[in-house]
Amino acid sequence: MADIERPDYTLPDIDGHSFALLPDGPERLDALLALIDNARHSIKLLFYIFLEDPVSTRVRDALVAAQRRGVRVALLVDGFGSAKASDAFFAPLADSDCIFCRYEPKRSRRYLLRNHQKMAIADRRKALVGGFNVEQDYFAPAGTEGWRDLGLAVEGPAAARLAAYFDEIVAWSGDSRSEMEDLRAILLRHHQQDGDVRLLFGGPTRELSPWAQTLRNDLNGATHIDIIAAYFAPYAPLLRPIRKAARRGRARLITAAKSDNTVTIAAARNRYRYLLPEVEIYEYRPMMLHTKLYVIDDVVYIGSANFDVRSLYLNLEVMLRIRDAAFADSLRGFVDHEIGDSLRITPDDYERSQTPWTRFKGRLSYFLMSVLDYNVTRRLNFGLDGQ
Repeated sequence: MADIERPDYTLPDIDGHSFALLPDGPERLDALLALIDNARHSIKLLFYIFLEDPVSTRVRDALVAAQRRGVRVALLVDGFGSAKASDAFFAPLADSDCIFCRYEPKRSRRYLLRNHQKMAIADRRKALVGGFNVEQDYFAPAGTEGWRDLGLAVEGPAAARLAAYFDEIVAWSGDSRSEMEDLRAILLRHHQQDGDVRLLFGGPTRELSPWAQTLRNDLNGATHIDIIAAYFAPYAPLLRPIRKAARRGRARLITAAKSDNTVTIAAARNRYRYLLPEVEIYEYRPMMLHTKLYVIDDVVYIGSANFDVRSLYLNLEVMLRIRDAAFADSLRGFVDHEIGDSLRITPDDYERSQTPWTRFKGRLSYFLMSVLDYNVTRRLNFGLDGQ
């Protein structure tokens, strides 16, 4: 790993909001526990993965302690992502006055859909968003075994808006009679169309999710694009504006060299052929990559969404879009730092790697991730509710 000192990621205040970047695992855990411990009125958590281990036990127990001192506590976890966490583990929350809900899709309704969002909101004025889940590997120190991820602490009006959305999603998830059209209405109601600090949401749609439509609009005509995407397997049309941006200015992409699923790496490498030689492509090597960051000219996206078909079309996702030149410059400094720990994939490197076997593996992996999974999920859900 390159010996590069961590830069100072001081972020400007924007439109009544203050921000703090959380690039390292231990500081994200400290920020999450502090958010819970300092909550006075309410604490709301939504995570795709919330597993059983010493770190997640600390978070659970902090929630229980908050409830005992009079704070209104709510926790929503995804039934698929958190399937390995037992009911006994969540019993101290479920058996108390806390609101606890598993989003549990069934084969007859919402099957194969994922609530992939990650958020924590305290007192409707402070929030954490990003790509990290609640499990010890997501809070691992840099350069160790675990996930390299990114979080953002936000204080300001966006936290109240996120809390209002959370309440509606919890009500929808806990109602066995809820329909897909109700979910889409929630997403569109809370998805912000303007402002320098905007909350964007995604969910199951026939076309691109609302957040992804906004991203596509920003990509078109851009001159400087930096993307860190743990899972990178979009359809080819979304890659064209990135390549065009590289011709006008510069475009850089960081994907994973390590993951817990080799299919995702092979699928990403299958997409490189649509970007090279114009786009600079890097693979992050010290840890498994889980970051989701998009810097497009003066606009930054941070949140839960990958640059793959699930996040673009199917998953429930939340992204914060910040428009500010100084903010974007600071995040480009973060990208520079991650590139220092990454290996560049040149066109010659890529050509040498493309044996008949790697080509087949890449095409098969992309088919499984972006074609088969999407079409099966779409038919099971959109065919059921008539939307």
